[in-house]
Amino acid sequence: MTLTLASQGAPERRTTVANVDATDAGAAAERAPAAASFVFLWIVWAGLLAAAMLVGHLEGHAAPWPTALRMASSVVLVITAWWACASLRAAAVGPFALAIAVGMTFGAVGDFFNAGLLGFVPLADPTLGGIVAFALGHVAYITGCLWFGRTAGLTNRPALIISVAGWQLIGLVAWYAVVMSGTERRALVWPALPYSLLLAGTAGVTAGLALQQARLFALALGGALFLASDLMLAFELFRGPFAYDTECVWLTYGPGQMLIVFSIISAAAALQEHRRRDSRNPV
Repeated sequence: MTLTLASQGAPERRTTVANVDATDAGAAAERAPAAASFVFLWIVWAGLLAAAMLVGHLEGHAAPWPTALRMASSVVLVITAWWACASLRAAAVGPFALAIAVGMTFGAVGDFFNAGLLGFVPLADPTLGGIVAFALGHVAYITGCLWFGRTAGLTNRPALIISVAGWQLIGLVAWYAVVMSGTERRALVWPALPYSLLLAGTAGVTAGLALQQARLFALALGGALFLASDLMLAFELFRGPFAYDTECVWLTYGPGQMLIVFSIISAAAALQEHRRRDSRNPV
């Protein structure tokens, strides 16, 4: 009788395993179109940015077409972020995706301010509009990252404190060296200080998370590239143009924003891994 039960149980176990495999295959098939759309959006973004740099080199970056292509590349990242947010709205990573989408949207608004395309907004200096928009975007980024850190169990306080403090020091020194010693746009010198420290805060928080979860390295690199691009833009604004300034700014800023947006995917995987580990080791 024992042998009979065993022989009856074996097919049942095989059936269960087969069902799990079928479920996994079905889930993979459902994820395939979403993955393909992200690849497509990345190719469109990269193509627009590359075209903007090429056409700008030929016609001048202030010409209408290069400007339009740069703005279009930012809009594609906004679309990508909101597409990720919609795709993952029911997933655990949903709030993080929403924060990144909001942050990228404010970033695109900042791009339009800096390009002089929002002149109808009554500001003494359009750059101030860009500073405010980017600052709001980074508040969203930091909020999302802090939420993600708590949710994913990335709560190593010393790692976060050391990382944030180190990047704050970098931001302060960079502001003094680039902005404070500049001779142009003196009215924006002091508003640029908290803004620089805020961007350094994003770099610090993302680096603190990456120190605890290797999947988030791209997120941390994105935060660092954003700060680097802002420092080069500040150099241009406060100290005057330099050779290949537009290329330097956009080839750090664009990839920085792209890495932050596409980190939604790696964050989702990291959070899934954390929850799977918790389910195997219940408290």
